[in-house]
Amino acid sequence: MRNLDPSPSTRPVPGRHRRRPAVVLAVVAGAIAFSLVVLLAVAVAVSRAATVDGPGGAGRLLGTAAVGAALGRDEATGEAGGVVPPGTSPFDEDVPAVSGLDPRLLDALQRATTDAGDDDVVVVVNGGWRSAAYQEQLLDDAVAEYGSRTEAARWVATPETSAHVHGDAVDVGSWDATSWLSENGAAYGLCQIYENESWHYELRPEAVEQGCPPMFRDPTEDPRMHP
Repeated sequence: MRNLDPSPSTRPVPGRHRRRPAVVLAVVAGAIAFSLVVLLAVAVAVSRAATVDGPGGAGRLLGTAAVGAALGRDEATGEAGGVVPPGTSPFDEDVPAVSGLDPRLLDALQRATTDAGDDDVVVVVNGGWRSAAYQEQLLDDAVAEYGSRTEAARWVATPETSAHVHGDAVDVGSWDATSWLSENGAAYGLCQIYENESWHYELRPEAVEQGCPPMFRDPTEDPRMHP
């Protein structure tokens, strides 16, 4: 009869198998904890970016950009589609949102930025040229935020009507920059178009001699939004 007594190398060790579930649970718990830390870090970064320039304004666009970067959106709605990295200068022409602006608008903005710098005011670009896909994403986000397409229209245009999609509008920051441009922008043909968007500027060449035209209360009053 074969010796049924196992050798030391094969003899089961009491308690070894009972410890394995505990080890597995520890590994799983660690992985879950790490994932939560990563998600929390992303949420904090997005939250901070969304408040750079105040509620409902350029800061909201910057927050959207941060979300796009954090979630890795594709080219149509990533940086190649108009998402602006934080701290982008009007002279950062390697950024599509800047290089996609109408050359005359970009030239006026760069000249104004240089002169604002002489007054210790830093102008940054929070929004510029955008792809139609990115503009649609912003509109969808606004509808979700404000509860209806009608209310969202006070802040975000459709891809068909947005001046950003055509490279004809720029959203600037910080508050010092918007204040400086509100006082001096007309000299460069740069005009605030909507009362509720102190960051949104478009080129009006006639403003150099005639001053900027009266502002619309919000985009819903702009005839261009109703083709």
